[in-house]
Amino acid sequence: MEIGLLSMTKGEAALFILAPEYAYGQRGCPPSIPPNTTILFKVEVLDFIDSEECDAFFELTYEQQERLPLEKLLKVAATEREFGNYFFYKQCFKIAKDRYKRALSILGRSSSSKAEQSQINASKLLLFLNLSLTYLKLEHPDRALKYGKLALEMDQGNAKALFRCGQACLHMREYSKSQDFLVRAQHIQPFNRDINNELKKLARKQLETFFRHRSCK
Repeated sequence: MEIGLLSMTKGEAALFILAPEYAYGQRGCPPSIPPNTTILFKVEVLDFIDSEECDAFFELTYEQQERLPLEKLLKVAATEREFGNYFFYKQCFKIAKDRYKRALSILGRSSSSKAEQSQINASKLLLFLNLSLTYLKLEHPDRALKYGKLALEMDQGNAKALFRCGQACLHMREYSKSQDFLVRAQHIQPFNRDINNELKKLARKQLETFFRHRSCK
């Protein structure tokens, strides 16, 4: 099956006939598949991520990596980000975080060209946002805030970055900071449901804190 899959392209469907020794053998798979059964598999390749260029990149020396064209560098970083997204949606957040950081390490070089640096920063911005969300999932709001702020350094009007920072501060019970970030995000996207719901959650937390303090007195 693995050999067959390597011959397929994205979107392709194929039939594989596997002799018993390459399928379920003498035992079969009771109760569905009897012993010594030849198996017919129908396989469709919906999507895949090609890691060949990434693997080749990390086998290069630092000097060789630095000499690579920017286009190649951005492509490798984008592939690493795709891997991170894949693991994120599989809820493997630690692996996703490592993949996003690996992509950032690829984008570590600076460029004297403003156009090239702009391309690098655009790729970094996506990774900062992804890392901010991933650290929220990992319940590390302080790190989520760090990457949210890094995203804001590149784009101070980024509603998603402001939202992530607001979420992180809310988790850390820094309600005034959370409100500042969320209100700024709402100003940019007034009809964003996630932002508005987070502001409602913040209001409830502030109210609970107020009554808790009143009862303590």
